[in-house]
Amino acid sequence: MKKRILGSTDLEVPVITVGAWAIGGWQWGDADDAESLAALRAAYDAGMTAVDTAPIYGFGRSERVVAQSLVGRDDVVVMTKCGLVWDDPAERGQLAFEGAGEGGKRVKVYKNSRPDSVKRECEQSLKRLGVDHIHLFQVHWNDPTTPVAETMGALAELRDAGKIGAIGVSNYWPAVLDQAQAALAAKGVPLASNQPRYNLVHRDAEREVLPWCRERGVGVLAYSPLEQGLLTGKAREDREFPPGDQRAGRASFRPENRAAINGVLDDVVAPIAERHDATLAQTCLAWTIAQPGITTVLAGLRKAAQADENARAGALELGDDELDAIDRAFAALDLDLRE
Repeated sequence: MKKRILGSTDLEVPVITVGAWAIGGWQWGDADDAESLAALRAAYDAGMTAVDTAPIYGFGRSERVVAQSLVGRDDVVVMTKCGLVWDDPAERGQLAFEGAGEGGKRVKVYKNSRPDSVKRECEQSLKRLGVDHIHLFQVHWNDPTTPVAETMGALAELRDAGKIGAIGVSNYWPAVLDQAQAALAAKGVPLASNQPRYNLVHRDAEREVLPWCRERGVGVLAYSPLEQGLLTGKAREDREFPPGDQRAGRASFRPENRAAINGVLDDVVAPIAERHDATLAQTCLAWTIAQPGITTVLAGLRKAAQADENARAGALELGDDELDAIDRAFAALDLDLRE
C-alpha cells in the first residue's frame, strides 16, 4: 500500500483510509458489529492502516467498534471529528438535521463548535476509542454560530495538552479555510487537512477547494470516493435500499442518474478495468487517488472481503490516457444532483 505525508505534518497515511461511517449502522440500514470488526482488522492487515470515524456515526457506535479493532495494534492512524452534537441539552449551535437516533428515538443534531463543546467531544472520543491520543482531530462541519478562531483556539489547546496531534477540518470552503488557517498560524500550528466530498460524480471540489489546499500544502482526505457505492456498478436502476438507508433519498441515486452513471461505467470504465484485471470500484478509486492534491481517499467497508478489494485499488496505476478517458466521460454527463 502506497503512503503519503498528510499536509505539513509528519503523519504518513496510506492512499486508502478506512472510512468508518457505515459500520455505525445509522443511515446505512444497520450493521453487524462482528462483521464490522472483522472488516476493520482485515483492512489494517491489507495495509490500510488509517481509520476515519466520528461520534455522529451511529451516535458513538462506530468509535466503539473501532476501539475494539485497535486492541493489540500501534500502527493505525486514528482520525475522528467533532462539531455535530446530539446530546447538548441547551441545543446550542445551528440545527443540522433531525432524524431517528438510537432505538428510533427522534434526535436533533446541531453544528456546535464552541470551545467547551469541542473539548468535551474530544474527551468522549478518547474514552470511546480507548486511546490517550487522537492522531487527526477534525471539525466535521463549520458552525456559523461560533467564530472560527474560537474553535481553532480550542483545538490548539487540545494539541498542546497532547490529546490530539494534527488539526483538520471537513466540508470547509476557501473563505472559512482562510480563517481556520490564519487562526492556527497565530498559535504556531498548521492546518493539516480538509475533508471534502469528492468523486467522479461530485466534482465541485475541483473548482476552488482542491486548488486552495494544493497551493497551501494542506492535505486532502476525499470522502465518498465511490459515491456511497454508486460507482461500484452494483446500484442498478432497479435496486431498492432497506429502511433507514439514506441513499434512497440521494439525488445521485435517482433512477435517471443511476442509468447515466452506469452507462459510463459499462462503456468507458469497464474496458479499462478489464485491462488491469480490476473491478469498477478499484478503477474509480484509482482515478481519485491519482488526482492532484489528493492525499488519501476514505473507502468504507462492512465485510472483510471488501478490504482486499479496496487494498488492490491502492496499488492500481492507470495510464494518463485512461485517466483522461474516465475524466472526460463523467464530465460530459448532464446530471441533476440537486438534493
